[in-house]
Amino acid sequence: MHPDTFQRVTYWASKRELSENEYLVEAIEEKIARENGDYDLPTLEIARLNQLVDELGALSRNTANLERVVTGGFDSLLGLTRGDSYLLDAEAGDLDVPDTAAAVVGS
Repeated sequence: MHPDTFQRVTYWASKRELSENEYLVEAIEEKIARENGDYDLPTLEIARLNQLVDELGALSRNTANLERVVTGGFDSLLGLTRGDSYLLDAEAGDLDVPDTAAAVVGS
């Protein structure tokens, strides 16, 4: 073992009131657990991860809404260029009243 590494092991083992061997065994077990993906995330990391997941969900919803608006706009434009528009349909129902009024005024 490198002397600097041994010095750090000694320092941290004494801080945790363990022997160097106990500290090394604990470090090896922790490393193996981390390699297996079995470790606890600190609270701040969990909060940040949840925030990122929420932001990704919001971004996905915004993208879907934008897609729907753009698609609807292009469909309207294509319909207008083909002449297919509800705005070009002849008026029916109560909206024909001006024609009747014009007939009354004209007589």
